[in-house]
Amino acid sequence: MQQPETLSLARIDMRPSYDVVVVGSGYGGGIAAARLSRAGQHVCVLERGREVPVGGFPSRLPELRRELQVTNGAKRSGSRTGLYDVRLGSDINVVVGCGLGGGSLINAGVALHPDARVFADEAWPNAVRDDGLLELGFARASAMLRPTRHASAPSLTKYQALEAASGVFGTPPVTAPVTVSFDDTVNPAGIAQAACTLCGDCCSGCNVGAKNSIAVTYLADAKTHGAEIFTELSVSSVEKLTSGWRVHFRSTDDAEDGSYVDAKTVFLGAGTLGSTEILLRSRDRGLKTSDRLGSGFSANGDIIAFALGGQNRANAVGVGHPPKFAEDPVGPCVAGQIELPDNADLSASMIIQEGTMPSSVAPLLPVFFVAGGRLLGAAQSLIKGVYKGPLAHLQSFFCVSHDEALGHLVLKDDALEVDWPDVAKQDVYARVDAALTKAAEAVGGRYIKNPLVATNMGTRPTTAHPLGGCGMGEAAESGTVNHKCQVFAGPSGAETHAGLYVCDGSIIPRSLGCNPLLTISALSERAMVHFARDHNLGFDVEPIRARAELETTA
Repeated sequence: MQQPETLSLARIDMRPSYDVVVVGSGYGGGIAAARLSRAGQHVCVLERGREVPVGGFPSRLPELRRELQVTNGAKRSGSRTGLYDVRLGSDINVVVGCGLGGGSLINAGVALHPDARVFADEAWPNAVRDDGLLELGFARASAMLRPTRHASAPSLTKYQALEAASGVFGTPPVTAPVTVSFDDTVNPAGIAQAACTLCGDCCSGCNVGAKNSIAVTYLADAKTHGAEIFTELSVSSVEKLTSGWRVHFRSTDDAEDGSYVDAKTVFLGAGTLGSTEILLRSRDRGLKTSDRLGSGFSANGDIIAFALGGQNRANAVGVGHPPKFAEDPVGPCVAGQIELPDNADLSASMIIQEGTMPSSVAPLLPVFFVAGGRLLGAAQSLIKGVYKGPLAHLQSFFCVSHDEALGHLVLKDDALEVDWPDVAKQDVYARVDAALTKAAEAVGGRYIKNPLVATNMGTRPTTAHPLGGCGMGEAAESGTVNHKCQVFAGPSGAETHAGLYVCDGSIIPRSLGCNPLLTISALSERAMVHFARDHNLGFDVEPIRARAELETTA
């Protein structure tokens, strides 16, 4: 079977111009690169992070520390290519991925369709609902990312712990669809993937190669079809030329701009924070945009919390690969979820997922809980570790719900910040706190909203699913991009900049109430269909046959 190979090229190989420059390599950027390469476009991908090979993700605490980059106002620490990009704000904290493959490298990989009522909201342009291409987008994204429900999930200890907590809701958990391969396979990009070992380390990067990240799916497909991919290059702004665009960038570790590449078309897929920042800076340098740019930021109703001291063993700490501790299989990061739709009020709906802490974080868990004085037996965990001591009963909850998307992304001293003074007062946090308190008490545990109060993370809300900032709208008065992801060319009207697009979580104009990866992918696939139609291009979506298969049938 064909094995993954290095995707990125040396910077010296970059040409001065391309048909398309794609900025970012997550769900939106990866899809744009793959589909436009298949359409015969000469594509260049610029990614600020580095390429991490399978087996190169952090598996121990010292390695994890080296992967942290933390920004707090004018202060920052860590490498600018660290996998975990943590933005500490005065109102809310945001955690995003940094690397070739974007957030897909370190997320839980949960792939869900939003409640149908989400797309019925008038926040979306009518065409998103009406032209029939959104479901095609979901189908194409699912075919490449292959979300799967682990058949043996109900037998996992942490799934059964969630089941015990679900009784208070009168709704049992269901298995969660995750972008993980549970059997040896050759994926649609022709890449061989090993079967998941159920180690639980999805959120620190899959060292097995079983996770269907953008790196091993869409980006591998893009490279096969001729895309040229460059890493550790940070884009600062885009400039409109007489014909086409100039993309200004620098080496990620450099302080000053120094380079550029030209293109007929630019797709910004740098994520909610990255794409919004690039457009805000571009506007400061003369680019005309909608006044809505930066508005409509949503944290997607995110909460990560814990139940401590419960009567049931949870087995919710990863063991890594090779395993640091061998007993029961942990499972994928998220194997089960409790779905709690509110038929009368969409905003009150929520999904509670059982989560897994990566093995590299394990040594920190007793420290957090001892420091807070929250667990009498935590000192014992320092001796026995987290796999046999009291923290073996630690339950992690990942909850997604709905907020009001009232945040603003702004540039302060040329750096992006989230401005949302009353975010902690959003009704969603009180609702989720009440639900998770009930779930923790149901198993004899104590609900711990945030064990990081003694750290710089503080008591502010934290999201790993930032959305908005370049939201879709019918015209510039209501959005930054139109339904095709084209950037509006001024503060009013429906005129757009020829050749400038945004495809990532920033275009989503409201909370989704579910993990957003599949929706971002579907909207990006939809935009590719529109782009191909508008430019008289075509591309097929047939899977690549692996070299081994071709040799067998030759």
